Amino acid sequence: MARPPHRSLDGLVLAPVADQAPGQVGTRTRFRYHERDGEIWADYEGGDIARGYLVGTRRGDRLDFRYVQLKHDGTTSCGHCVSRVVELPDGRVRLEETWEWESQEGSGTSVVEQVTAHER
Repeated sequence: MARPPHRSLDGLVLAPVADQAPGQVGTRTRFRYHERDGEIWADYEGGDIARGYLVGTRRGDRLDFRYVQLKHDGTTSCGHCVSRVVELPDGRVRLEETWEWESQEGSGTSVVEQVTAHER
């Protein structure tokens, strides 16, 4: 059976490979992705993040989405991210991200990778 051209993100759990700045997404944050018909969305939490959501689109190996999050200190923030979907040699998925805050100053790059069941 032929492989689909792009592996679906639906049902995958991903986590950052490194901590970002204090008070932001970090290695204890878990993203639960969903995908259907070119649409992607995820909820996330962990570390300094009490609750976060992202929603956007997928075209091939490119994701384009907006995110909004609530931190445990009660502050909120939002931004825009473009990611490239990469399949790792072990079959897991990596997202190579370029992001920019819209609610505050700042931008950067990050990497999130699919976690195994025991890492969730």
